[in-house]
Amino acid sequence: MAEAVILCGGYSSRIGENKMMLELAGHPLIWHTVAGVSRVTNRVIIVTGHYHDDISKLFSGWDNVVIIRNTDYEKGMFSSVKCGVRQTESDFFVLPGDHPLVKEATFKLLLSGTKDVRVPAYAGRKGHPVFFSRRLKEALLDEPDDSNLKIFRNHYDVEIFETDDEGIIKDVDTLKDFFYIQNLHEEER
Repeated sequence: MAEAVILCGGYSSRIGENKMMLELAGHPLIWHTVAGVSRVTNRVIIVTGHYHDDISKLFSGWDNVVIIRNTDYEKGMFSSVKCGVRQTESDFFVLPGDHPLVKEATFKLLLSGTKDVRVPAYAGRKGHPVFFSRRLKEALLDEPDDSNLKIFRNHYDVEIFETDDEGIIKDVDTLKDFFYIQNLHEEER
């Protein structure tokens, strides 16, 4: 079974507070992301940084969740990707923590693929999560620190799955984004 690396290391600077803890339908935003991916994985590796304590407390009772603090989180998201991938033992998804609406069917669709890199798309736009075969773990860890997930992904023959899942392209950078996600979540209920 696959694992998931959830990225939660940033400052949430455009919002001015820990966006992962914004309440969505009675739970923090990050709770929805982790709960969603937990349905199709046996282990979730959450990579924290600036808001380590908040996120660690939230998931302290979850047996399938491992919290890793990226001490280099100020170097950017790819440092958190590498920090989390180091902990993986099998195939894995990489997903930013601010993507709470990804459908279970999307994860299952990616698991059904055959290529080493698999990406969902919505209306032609690629999104998250990105699936990686464990065969690429060492190559990803050897990728230069100034690279990023998109550059690494594009070194390979990517299997793209068109979906009806708008959640794969909806993240939270601003409060306006969060309100949009709130509305989308309400419509799907």
